[in-house]
Amino acid sequence: MKRVLSSFFLIINYKTLIVTVLALVSTFICIHYNFTAKFPDMLVGVAIVFPVVFSISSAYTRRETALQRLSDFKGHAIAIYFATRDWPTDGGTDLSNRSRNLISEMFVLMREMFMTSHNADWSKNEKTMYDKFSELSSLTMQMRAAGVQSGEISRISQYVSKMIIAFDSMKVIHNYRTPITLRAYSKVFIYIFPILYGPYFASAHLDYSMHLEYVMPALYSFILVSLDNIQDHLENPFDEVGEDDIKIDAHETLRQLS
Repeated sequence: MKRVLSSFFLIINYKTLIVTVLALVSTFICIHYNFTAKFPDMLVGVAIVFPVVFSISSAYTRRETALQRLSDFKGHAIAIYFATRDWPTDGGTDLSNRSRNLISEMFVLMREMFMTSHNADWSKNEKTMYDKFSELSSLTMQMRAAGVQSGEISRISQYVSKMIIAFDSMKVIHNYRTPITLRAYSKVFIYIFPILYGPYFASAHLDYSMHLEYVMPALYSFILVSLDNIQDHLENPFDEVGEDDIKIDAHETLRQLS
């Protein structure tokens, strides 16, 4: 239960409080001045809920794709380490230690890149990452001198290629989010709808017991802003802000390779 409550309170923030207060004030003013109107309930679903749910679904799909690509990256990296450890016939080679250290550095750099926005250091880190891919490819070529046959080296080169593809896929997911205009549209209407619906809440206040007329505007505000907060948490699956975010644990990967 404690875990559920902890997750629940992650979607409540200052925006929830501000919109709720404004919706309550709008309802109070409309009741006081008898300013009422009968707005259709379906307008909320068509104008707000449907676009927000679409954005959440899109963000969740991107997160699942990112998880798959991270698994591809990690799986092929571990396969390369095992190959450098087990395939050489020359027992005196240090290829396994070099590959393990290089893979660990790549995970650390990848986590640093994806946890930040596209800033001035991004291009520098991206170039460093591709330099490490080049170093990893060069390291696999050195396995020929350790007695590994050309066919096996070709297979390892394919693993490096698949790591690059997985990294590029995660990079695209990080840089290109769900439609910006749709998110902007949703945010604008989420924040103004509970306020604009003050006349609607005022028109129904006689149907409720005393002081319960303010429950509906509070619920509308809480539900709509919470949906927006959920979408924000899912938008960047790498920033490690929400509980559903992807954690790139370089130390855990290094432990598995030890």
